[in-house]
Amino acid sequence: MEQSQPAVRGQGLLEWYEALISAALALVLVFSFFFRIIQVDGESMVPTLENGDKLVVWGAGYEPQRGDVVIVDSYTSYGRPLVKRVIAKGGDTVSIDYATGTVEVNGKVLEEDYIAEPTYLGYDVEFPYTVPEGTVFVMGDNRNASLDSRSSYVGCIAEQDILGKVLLCFLPFSDFGVVK
Repeated sequence: MEQSQPAVRGQGLLEWYEALISAALALVLVFSFFFRIIQVDGESMVPTLENGDKLVVWGAGYEPQRGDVVIVDSYTSYGRPLVKRVIAKGGDTVSIDYATGTVEVNGKVLEEDYIAEPTYLGYDVEFPYTVPEGTVFVMGDNRNASLDSRSSYVGCIAEQDILGKVLLCFLPFSDFGVVK
């Protein structure tokens, strides 16, 4: 008959702590390399996103596409990440007619059912404007309350300064959903 080993006091608790630490480390790695949590700061993306909305952002291997809502690195003078929509990519030509409020990319008027109102606010960038290679032209959905690529202060954004694409708004629960 074999004798069983006596249980070491606290061994179960130690194993539980190890499992908890391993899970926390796995979450940190996943959120460091694949996902980020960002909070919207300001009204420039209304009606798509509201001030204070919390977002899940996908960054791993992401390449910006026209129409995507993206997070721009906080290198800007704002000191916080910017949330904007990609309107055009390197090589595209953007034209904005402030009289009619329309935006054209490569001669085609964009169908923008996501904007708050037509684009009447202009800054110092002159149109037509060709987007430099390796950059994107971004605008807020609340066009008349957004500082974006229409201003040389923000300008076109280098693709490497884009942290990722906004996938989901998760807080507040009233705004929960996929971001389009």
